[in-house]
Amino acid sequence: MKSFLLLPIDNSLKRHIEIMDTTLRDGEQTSGVSFSASEKLTIAQLLLTELKVDRIEIASARVSEGEFQAVKKITEWADKNGLLDRVEVLTFVDGGTSVNWMLDAGAKVMNLLTKGSLNHLTFQLKKTPEQHFSEVEATIRLAISKGLKVNVYLEDWSNGMRNSKEYVLSYLDFLSALPVDRILLPDTLGILIPSEVAAFISELVSRYPNIHFDFHAHNDYDLGTANALEAVRNGVHGLHLTVNGMGERAGNAPLASVIAVINDYQKDVEVSVEEKSLYSVSKLVETFSGFRIPANKPVVGENVFTQTAGIHADGDKKNNLYHNDLMPERFGRERKYALGKTSGKANIENNLLQLGIQLSDDDLKKVTQRIIELGDRKEVVTPNDLPYIISDVLDSSAIEERVQVLNYVLTHSKELRPSVTLKISIDGKVYEEHAQGDGQYDAFVNALEIIFQKNGKKLAQLKDYAVRIPPGGDSDALCETIITWSHQGKELITRGLDCDQTVSAIKATQKMLNLI
Repeated sequence: MKSFLLLPIDNSLKRHIEIMDTTLRDGEQTSGVSFSASEKLTIAQLLLTELKVDRIEIASARVSEGEFQAVKKITEWADKNGLLDRVEVLTFVDGGTSVNWMLDAGAKVMNLLTKGSLNHLTFQLKKTPEQHFSEVEATIRLAISKGLKVNVYLEDWSNGMRNSKEYVLSYLDFLSALPVDRILLPDTLGILIPSEVAAFISELVSRYPNIHFDFHAHNDYDLGTANALEAVRNGVHGLHLTVNGMGERAGNAPLASVIAVINDYQKDVEVSVEEKSLYSVSKLVETFSGFRIPANKPVVGENVFTQTAGIHADGDKKNNLYHNDLMPERFGRERKYALGKTSGKANIENNLLQLGIQLSDDDLKKVTQRIIELGDRKEVVTPNDLPYIISDVLDSSAIEERVQVLNYVLTHSKELRPSVTLKISIDGKVYEEHAQGDGQYDAFVNALEIIFQKNGKKLAQLKDYAVRIPPGGDSDALCETIITWSHQGKELITRGLDCDQTVSAIKATQKMLNLI
């Protein structure tokens, strides 16, 4: 008969915490998420070889033919690469059906789901502890006889410790005499607070020093990471985590956050996970799952290493006053400085330095003011927009504005020609005109021509009209319109910048009016 065995710990070495990633099993309980067999294989390969988690739980037995085929693909790859003992499958006390499913799928490690609370046992299974224990033992011994390794889940263990501790302890007494490798302790409903985790884990580790305990946290109260840390501090031997915190309801304890907090706040332990791979694997799982990462998600969210407030950017230049130990380089990322209405000079200077651009103080103030104006209009300003903004601001400031477009109304209606009502100022005198055209911008130019003709002047002729947005721009990106004009035998080029293409063309045209 096999019993639990933990090797003596050398106090000169850090205690190793096993990390089991259960994204491919628990993560698929996220509403609307289902990975294909090839996606599961790709994620499994990355988890074990690039991220270097200790173990992965990849499926539930008997779910579907697709699940079976996915498990077969993973076990065949793992077997060829000597990793089969690190691949686990959730199984059930079902008279041996799960055991046979495991054997057919080529898996070697089963995580047997059993009842960890008297409440679940009584009202779901409607069995006595003795009946359940007997069936569990029969399943374990059958699995061992077939060459499988067995870990045991105590479902609803957290409620069991709260409300039926005597049952939990008697069950653990029973399991401790069976050939089981690990006992898995799930906070199934995500109800525990850190002080309870600390008390429950420390009690069990002290009472059963030869049992390997894993803790499986859910995040219903947003305490998954805190509870995982408390479990580690109180002697647990392994943690179950998911990429991006995927899982049932509010999800499981997130892999990236837990790894970062353990590395920074629990120096007496070590984990094998490669921090630099957390972000890339997170993004891949996001793509495969369609489960989007919130921008403010710790460690892997797009905003976590972005400073928005100008005072923070200024502090970064002064002895890294706003830095903590979560440095982006640890995770293969880089710090960014957001541009918007709260941006200060320091934010913009940091972005300019990354682009290799230097501006005078006066020009920097003008660019800062333009970015703040765009932010007030709720426009998203990105570092890619900066060269366009600089060009527009500096170009505009170099032109004396004798002609100003004061106001306009553009209309576009079905089966009616686009029209404009335009008010402009020329040398302080105001003119208003209405015109139609083949498009809104054409109508604008026609109204201008009428006004200029009344003043005995001619507009420059439009020769070329080009529109572009910064790299990576989307539907709310800034838009630069570049217009080439011909006037009195000379060619001139003007640019306009706005989120609206027609407005950017009007701004480019106003610059032309002040140059001719």
